[in-house]
Amino acid sequence: MVPLLLVLLLAVILFGAGFAVEILWWIAIAVLVLWLLGFLVRGTTAAGGRGRWYRW
Repeated sequence: MVPLLLVLLLAVILFGAGFAVEILWWIAIAVLVLWLLGFLVRGTTAAGGRGRWYRW
C-alpha cells in the first residue's frame, strides 16, 4: 500500500511541477512581449529628449 501511495504522490508532484513550468513559460513570454513593446514604443520626456519607459 505504501509504494502505491508513494507512486501516486510522485505522479501528483511531477504533474504539478509540469503545470507550474508551463505557466512560467507563458508568463515569461508575456513579460518579454511587454518589455519589447515598451522598448519600441517609448515616449519622450518633458525636456524633449528620448526617454525610457523604465527607471534603473
